[in-house]
Amino acid sequence: MKPKNLLFITADQWRGECLSALNHPVVKTPNLDKLASEGLLFKNHFAQCTPCGPSRASLYTGMYLQNHRSIHNGTPLDARHTNIALEMRKLGYDPTLAGYTDTTADPRCYSANDPVLKTYEGILPGFARVLAMPSISFPEPWARWLEAKGYNLPANLSDLYYKSEEKYPGAGNRGRTYAPACYSRDESDTAFLTDQALQYIRRPGTNPWFLHLSYLRPHPPYLAPEPYATMYHPDDVPPCFFSSSIDEEKKHPYLQFLLDKNLHTGNFPKDENSIRQLRATYYGLMTEIDDNIGRILALLKDTGQYDHTVIVFVSDHGDQLGDHGLLGKVSYFDGSFHIPLIIRLPAESRTVKYGRVIDAFTENIDILPTLLELFGGHIPRQCDGASLLPFFRHESVKGWRTEVHWEVDFRFLGEYPDGLPGKKLGLAYEECAFNVIRDAHYKYVHFTAMPPLLFDIKNDPEELHNLADNSTFTGLMFEYARKMLSWRMINDERTLTHMRAGLEGMTERPV
Repeated sequence: MKPKNLLFITADQWRGECLSALNHPVVKTPNLDKLASEGLLFKNHFAQCTPCGPSRASLYTGMYLQNHRSIHNGTPLDARHTNIALEMRKLGYDPTLAGYTDTTADPRCYSANDPVLKTYEGILPGFARVLAMPSISFPEPWARWLEAKGYNLPANLSDLYYKSEEKYPGAGNRGRTYAPACYSRDESDTAFLTDQALQYIRRPGTNPWFLHLSYLRPHPPYLAPEPYATMYHPDDVPPCFFSSSIDEEKKHPYLQFLLDKNLHTGNFPKDENSIRQLRATYYGLMTEIDDNIGRILALLKDTGQYDHTVIVFVSDHGDQLGDHGLLGKVSYFDGSFHIPLIIRLPAESRTVKYGRVIDAFTENIDILPTLLELFGGHIPRQCDGASLLPFFRHESVKGWRTEVHWEVDFRFLGEYPDGLPGKKLGLAYEECAFNVIRDAHYKYVHFTAMPPLLFDIKNDPEELHNLADNSTFTGLMFEYARKMLSWRMINDERTLTHMRAGLEGMTERPV
């Protein structure tokens, strides 16, 4: 058996239903569909937290937010936690990053003047080799690549993410996301990252490799190059769903706060045509990612590496995409947390028929244990997730979870002239949080210091009707609150809890 390579691909802000393999009515993802047909597609996969930094911390460490406590973009990730890059180094791999990880360094490990502490968009420890790191704040590598290709750079390099073709025909009627980017499909940030990955895969060498390819898209700004900008027509996209009126949506104070502030949305489209066009552009960005993944898969096959490469495709979180009057990912709705997961194993690692769609509830914290078991590593005690390999062996998984959980700490959401969210909502810093437990029938949202929410997901999948104030469901709410408390207690940080000092020294108890 040849040593295995690992291609770990992440998208940013990709909703879980947006795959043509799942019969999405608009977006086309033929390369990801093909990948799913040769692996497993996890249909009910969820992120653990938002925004990007905390969610990626959970993905890379296998830990719930309550344990890694990197609560927001810019919150340090405790250096004592191991991660996917550090663990793969133990197995002899030289982890390589093309893209970004949104990891904020632990300040206790650096001097106060170290430049690493001046950005939240740092590199996850363990990635010693970095090919590129384009991001909204620091697109320097992409910009210099464009410059070398003859592109005239704007004075503010971040404008590359926002500048569309001026006076584009029809843009006035279709909304501001209709006009394509001022660069070509071969010059986009997605193409740039893909080219970096292709160069890496082509390099000579016989050692197995680990490449983490971290795409920014379809994360905003909703701006795509041709042909993706006009690939999908707004008349064809699914409409947004929200309660009968904005006043109905605003019944809960947190949602009212989000709607009043339009968090992370810039100028939220106010008319239906503009919102539909935004969705169409979002789908175009997805197909752009899919086309570029197709380039990578083709090269793996051409170079004979495909058959011994493990491939993972996942997102850090989703996007409200106009549902409930919101963009972004800081709400409690499924659109922000339901994400895709595809895992394709080399042929020699598969013992059952591939191409199956898995309905079981899975979480991003499961990915690290899965990869470490697959590559023969030790699963750290810190991990809150569980390996998904039994699903590849078609084994019955005794005691597998029947629900998913996520958590948001919103004390630092955005910058506001009237102060932070806690001030607006009358909450202390530590009260600015909520937890969610969601199974196949119900979803319970528990706020630290605001009213809870209950949704009948089975009969109300759009989450339009909060049942928390209906006395008929009081007993059910208590039951879900009890389950949530038990879940939190079971998943408290456990790193040293199996150890005990005694006359014979430090011993470890079986777990």
